[in-house]
Amino acid sequence: MRPIIGITTYVERADFGVWRDVPAALVPQAYVEAVTVAGGRAVLLPPDDLDAGVVDVLDGLVLSGGADIGPSLYGAEPEPLTVTRPDRDGGESALLRRALDRDTPVLGVCRGMQLLVAAAGGRLHQHLPDVLGHERHSPAPGVYGEQVARFVPGSRVAGLLGDGAEIQCHHHQGVADAGGLVVTGRTEDGLPEAVEDPRRRFVLGVQWHPEVGRDGRLFQALVDAARRAALSAAG
Repeated sequence: MRPIIGITTYVERADFGVWRDVPAALVPQAYVEAVTVAGGRAVLLPPDDLDAGVVDVLDGLVLSGGADIGPSLYGAEPEPLTVTRPDRDGGESALLRRALDRDTPVLGVCRGMQLLVAAAGGRLHQHLPDVLGHERHSPAPGVYGEQVARFVPGSRVAGLLGDGAEIQCHHHQGVADAGGLVVTGRTEDGLPEAVEDPRRRFVLGVQWHPEVGRDGRLFQALVDAARRAALSAAG
């Protein structure tokens, strides 16, 4: 059996088939392909804050990218350029808490990394150009910023990707304080681009989009950790 990997989804208005401008639960197919190529079975998780019991049947969890997380998650008020999705915040926070309680392997991508940080007691910069003085992390709508991230020797991400990697990112917010997580990767401007929790089986967050660049190493590591977790649970 392939490890079952849950992927959180967006609710957005979309056009498909004969339908126009209807609400849809969706996620870029690149996430699904990345999990599938790594040997996992992708299951899409729409926003749902009624309970997080689905985590009990997952072997791993991907927190996908998307709109900004609500600043209330890290004790702040929203700034003018912050755009949130409260339905995702509630549902995904519950999923993450359950996953951490069960030590389920978790990979957070972009927004997903920021949710990991908020859950660990950290906080965010709400608009990076105001802090960094440039827009290279999100150069234009629908355009990924191309940068180089450097990784801390001995960290999980360094073990997977080496000393550094070319990355594709699209985020106007970023980590100001990682809370209880360890920052293990940064871009040349000093912004955290990778965080992890070495106390857990597998908890890794990256601010870039590995599914876009078709670099499957992070998804492979998640699926491998999920497989080990499933075998351990089976005795």
